[in-house]
Amino acid sequence: MFKAYPGFSMGYALFILSIQFLFLIYIPDFILVFTLFLAGPLFAGFFLVANKISQGESLEYPDYFKGFQYYIPLVLVWLVRQVLVSIGLIAFVIPGIYLMVSYMFSMLAVLFFGYDFWNSLEFSRKLVHRNWLKFFLFGLSLALLNLAGVLLFIVGLAVTLPITYYAIYLVFESISKGALQEE
Repeated sequence: MFKAYPGFSMGYALFILSIQFLFLIYIPDFILVFTLFLAGPLFAGFFLVANKISQGESLEYPDYFKGFQYYIPLVLVWLVRQVLVSIGLIAFVIPGIYLMVSYMFSMLAVLFFGYDFWNSLEFSRKLVHRNWLKFFLFGLSLALLNLAGVLLFIVGLAVTLPITYYAIYLVFESISKGALQEE
């Protein structure tokens, strides 16, 4: 998927990183605003683009910004997910890690199945719970890939970030079809 539109993918990743960097440098008191209210819809753009590429549709750069069409449910999922994971990490660490992995597909459930925030979190948790260790290892490998991107002077994230979201989409696409039929 990355090879299909590498310029668009890297450009959009750099756009997100630059907004985050601007918040961090110029208005650090409001970095939480970016994290809670902009990050979800912005990162959702990778999933929407991955879906278009998967369907064989042509892609335009503004397609990355269509996550804002799902603004309220995405922000709610992002916010609730962050709060629950944070509480789990603060409380006992292990529950936080469990939830972090379990909610891996929650944004995708909002985007492609139209679930509300709680049903998308539960759908993702049920989907991951069956093979949690495999998803943990998958998430860990993606985290290490992004760490390598950071070590390459942060510019490497322009490549690893889109690859991460495309990989999550591909895994979701392959496992969610059967899960919907089971429900």
